[in-house]
Amino acid sequence: MKKVFHIILGILLFVPCALRAQDTTKTPPVDSTLAGRSILSVMGPSVQINQTPQVKAALENYTLTNAGKPISGYRIRVFYDNGQGARTRSEAIEKSLKSLLGDVPVYRSFESPNYKVTVGDFRSKDEALKIYNALKGTYPTAYIIKESINYPR
Repeated sequence: MKKVFHIILGILLFVPCALRAQDTTKTPPVDSTLAGRSILSVMGPSVQINQTPQVKAALENYTLTNAGKPISGYRIRVFYDNGQGARTRSEAIEKSLKSLLGDVPVYRSFESPNYKVTVGDFRSKDEALKIYNALKGTYPTAYIIKESINYPR
């Protein structure tokens, strides 16, 4: 009886550890410190890199071909409506947001039958929350959405 108890206890202790080792749902955090910058510009003047022209050309080619690909990120949906006058209101909101936010991109789109106005290309929800908190007083119906974004510049 003692032997069976030890076997069951061993299994009960082993299974949670094995399941934890199999967890692959977590993705590593993304380092956004280099967003829009070259790694070579961050190294400083004391670092010297010796590389062939072919390697440099391959890196530049890779960067150019992948720059236009969308990535997963966050935007703030400020307007979403299909009523009469929705187009006019979406244009007015887009114009207002562009003057208010400056460098933050504003997107207006039409997906039948709805007009939408979204703000930003944020790689993390924390980045989106900063702008969202500034907008929620003026646009109380705004909310954060997960969407394909353009690579932040």
